[in-house]
Amino acid sequence: MSTIRVISSTTIKAPSQNDGDSAEKIDLPPWDLQFLLLETIQKGLLFHTKNHQIHHLQHSLSSTLSFFPPLAGRLVITRHHDNNNNNSTATCHITCNNAGVLFVHAAAENTSVADILLPNYVPPIVHSFFALNGAKNHEGTSQPLLAVQATELLDGLFIGFTINHSVVDGKSFWLFVNSWAEISRGSLNPSKSPVFQRWFPNCIEVPIRFPFTEKQAAQQCSEKILNPPPERIFHFTKEKIAELKMKANMEGNTNRVSSLQALLTHLWRSVIRCKQVKLEEDVSYFLSIGVRTRMVPPLPEDYFGNALVVGGVTMKAGELVVEGGLGKVAMEMNKMVCLQSDETVKKEYETWVKKPLLISPTMLSVSHSLATSSSPRFDVYGNDFGWGKPVTVRSGRANKGYGKITVFAGVEEGSIDIEVCLPIEILEALGIDPEFTHTFSN
Repeated sequence: MSTIRVISSTTIKAPSQNDGDSAEKIDLPPWDLQFLLLETIQKGLLFHTKNHQIHHLQHSLSSTLSFFPPLAGRLVITRHHDNNNNNSTATCHITCNNAGVLFVHAAAENTSVADILLPNYVPPIVHSFFALNGAKNHEGTSQPLLAVQATELLDGLFIGFTINHSVVDGKSFWLFVNSWAEISRGSLNPSKSPVFQRWFPNCIEVPIRFPFTEKQAAQQCSEKILNPPPERIFHFTKEKIAELKMKANMEGNTNRVSSLQALLTHLWRSVIRCKQVKLEEDVSYFLSIGVRTRMVPPLPEDYFGNALVVGGVTMKAGELVVEGGLGKVAMEMNKMVCLQSDETVKKEYETWVKKPLLISPTMLSVSHSLATSSSPRFDVYGNDFGWGKPVTVRSGRANKGYGKITVFAGVEEGSIDIEVCLPIEILEALGIDPEFTHTFSN
């Protein structure tokens, strides 16, 4: 496979702009602030077509930014000094000043759609299909909050989206992409209207202050992943997922376990079994959980920002792979998810304000743990920009570490694709594990 050739880099702005003192300001809550030290969200779509127009993509992106002004803005981090105890704190907001987004036009002349679509392991060249690799979210003070790279292949196009994770979560990410696709097809307005007003409890003083300096951020983020872990894609059909769900609920004597909970539990047990973890060691599974519908009253469906918490299940490896069984462990995951109630979420929110904690890269790499992001509910395959639907979705290298699990809807209705980042020997073992192989297809 070839390396890529950058043809052009352009700044795209919305047709109308508010800048300077008139720019709208959006203060950020803990759900957004916690991601400042991490890298961006990187997801991309692969199209099997030569009938694409780069200038049309740029024009429709500009039109779409009119409806998503935060993405064309920048972060503003303001330092505050407390004279009483010499402590330094900061506040952070988005200024919707239409500074613009980055659009990169590139080409990979010797790479075909099949080169990306067919291998079980994600080819390393995919990481070069994304702009702003290595950028941290707090660098959105000077770097674009959104960068798009359109890479022409021999027989297709890959559109890579890099979006600041302190501005959006996965649901907001795909709301933007869905809206851009609609406008690219000729719609004058997106079918869904994003809600930019962030949620703050009445008792919270805004803007929220938290400890932060560039020097501290540099120390926290000094670790670079020089050799990103291999990524293998496992495909699960609707029928196999239904079988796992039925088995989990029968073993657990319940009907509460969801399809995704059963599938992730099955993956967790299989990974720990293949890793041959000692039975007395602790193992953990962390899951990003959306809270829009868990709040009372619920947040707007199209709340445009982060609205998620991270929940976890920890147990002994022996409980997971020997004593538990699929049903028992799936019920533990179900209980953890159900605990994320309105009361729990609000309490954690207020606790964060009193004792702020920014997630660091090292916190994502815990021995014998898996962590899942994204969701099969996001509309990936409805993104037709005018030349047909995508044939697959892939993610960039941002925040990749051993144990990172990314979940996507599969191309067939009801199917799920799971991208697993683990040492190659574990991924190979998964591929031949008898309990695991009968549930996935290549």
